[in-house]
Amino acid sequence: MTNPVKAKLIAQGGGDTIEFMFNPVELEFSRSLNLNRSTGARTSEGLPKISFGSPEPYRLTLSNLTFDTYETGKNVYNEYISKLRKAVEFMQNKERPPIYLFTWGSQEYLRCFVQTLSYKLTLFLPDGTPVRSIVNLTLEEISETTPAGNTSTPSSGSNRTANSRWG
Repeated sequence: MTNPVKAKLIAQGGGDTIEFMFNPVELEFSRSLNLNRSTGARTSEGLPKISFGSPEPYRLTLSNLTFDTYETGKNVYNEYISKLRKAVEFMQNKERPPIYLFTWGSQEYLRCFVQTLSYKLTLFLPDGTPVRSIVNLTLEEISETTPAGNTSTPSSGSNRTANSRWG
């Protein structure tokens, strides 16, 4: 029997690659469109006239990721959570947080940055060492051509492979 392939956030141009201890149960993708509504302008049915603006980047939500070092007794914060915290901090001498490629096996899902990190430490050894954590992440798509320091530009031509779910 082969071991399961781990989902990863592969660092792009600096930072640490983050391999998940246990794979996500689900991947929740979302995207919205910007709408330009004309105040007072209505169709013959009375609905507001809308022109469609640009799409927002995709967001990927990963919920209830478990990191557990109980069996080894290692500090889960030092082993895993500290890398995740660095993902939402700015890299030294750079104007943006680290950029990642979220992959699972041969599937490349999203070139992204970690927009939101929340975690709970849920199990401790008698000496107070944290050995289990539950993590939630929101990843936001970023274009290959987005200039450093501007992570809010929607991606119009993401560089994904042909086997990409969204490509």
